[in-house]
Formats: sequence, structure tokens, C-alpha cells
Amino acid sequence: MPLSRRQLITTAPALLALSPHLARAATPREITWDDLIPPGVPYSEIIGEGAIDMVNDTWRPVFDANATKLNDALDGAHIRMPGYTIPLDVSSAGVTRFILVPYVGACIHVPPPPANQLVIVDTATPWPGNDLWDAVWVEGQMHHQIQSTELADIGYALTASHIEIYEW
Repeated sequence: MPLSRRQLITTAPALLALSPHLARAATPREITWDDLIPPGVPYSEIIGEGAIDMVNDTWRPVFDANATKLNDALDGAHIRMPGYTIPLDVSSAGVTRFILVPYVGACIHVPPPPANQLVIVDTATPWPGNDLWDAVWVEGQMHHQIQSTELADIGYALTASHIEIYEW
């Protein structure tokens, strides 16, 4: 049923008042890797001592409880953050699941970062790039979800709505 002129005039101010709130809801919160650590927990306290794995010739960090502490303010938040991809599920169409890491090579040639510095990303639209050296922006809804993979324990899960190359 179409609105009458009178209804349109009386409801327009309310709709206009709501429009900035609607626009803000669609704008993601841009975060950095430091934001994944809960307020009050310094980065230096999320990595503990380490041990050398002589069999595999690697250093294995020993994380304390701070390594799995997550930022509650990010659970359910619509965010945008940069990082590097470690592809997990790849098809001819592209990457549909990957670990977003803070620096090149994390989880591959060096010990993995702590769980609260890793994000597992799922995307319905395959990302065509699988170059580990390219930084990307990922936008979507973030959730707390401690999970283990072959590569690392991961603290966050992100359902991506948009991925693009990070431009310096």
C-alpha cells in the first residue's frame, strides 16, 4: 500500500534520523592485530618460554593462559582487518577457507603465533589469490571460536563478506 503525502511528510524525519545509524551499521570496524588481545594483556605476556624440538629441528613456543584470552568486544562484531593468508581449502575457483596471520610465513616455516593472534576465515565467494606473500584486507563478522588445526590453535573465526588486496 503506497504512503499518502501526509504519511510521507510525517514519517520522513524519523527515517532521516535513522539513516546515519543504518549507514554506521554497514561500516566495518577497522581493527589491528593488537585488538585481538584483550585490553590489559600486553603482547609480551602472551608468549611464554619455548623448547627446541630436536627431531623436527624447530622451536616450539610454550604459551600460557594469556595466549588463548580473546577480546570479548569482537565477538559478533563486523570488522575489517589486514593480514596474510595460509590457504586451507583450495579449489580451481580459489581459496574458500584460510588462516589469516599477522606476518608472512606464520604457521609455515616458523612456530605459529598464539591462538589469539590467528583468525580462521571462511568465504562463500572463493578468493582467487593463494599467494602467501600478498597481504589482504578481510571484512566480515568475527566470532570467538577456539579450534585446533594441524598448523595451530586458532582463537577467532571470521565469515568473510569481502576480501581485497592490501594496498600499501
